[in-house]
Amino acid sequence: MADPAKGAARTAERRGYEVPVERGSQGAGVSLAERRRSGWRARLHTTLELIRANPTGRVALKIFIGILGALIVTIGVALIPLPGPGWLLVIAGLGVWAVEFHWARRLLAFTRRNVQAWTRWATSRPLSVRILLGTVGLLFVSVVVWLSLKYSLGIDVVARALHYLATH
Repeated sequence: MADPAKGAARTAERRGYEVPVERGSQGAGVSLAERRRSGWRARLHTTLELIRANPTGRVALKIFIGILGALIVTIGVALIPLPGPGWLLVIAGLGVWAVEFHWARRLLAFTRRNVQAWTRWATSRPLSVRILLGTVGLLFVSVVVWLSLKYSLGIDVVARALHYLATH
């Protein structure tokens, strides 16, 4: 069975595109597209390398990745005040940008390091501290939801709850 990465590299070379080459320990050139990867990651990597081999494709890919990442980050930022995947979408958009932009790769690595450090710190604390952290987080999210409902939709949940308690 033929390796799809080798076939893609040969096709690109036949069409006149430069295929990036990595020097092995023996000094022999090995096409980046020929390195072993598995499944969809191999196909994605090969496709991106072939697009980057063409100057027009490289610019088009940067523009596409930039717009797609900006769209995902914008939706994530809009969802941050609401309960749901706001921060997850911001980080996912950063991951999309990291495909093409070095600054996004560095920012994503910084974010990953700090989230892992926070997680290690929080899990190393006693149960009472973790419960307190969870309670503070829940209180923060509740206040954000309450303020979002009050000022964006005009629904004062606290006033309605107090009115309900007073009348029943």
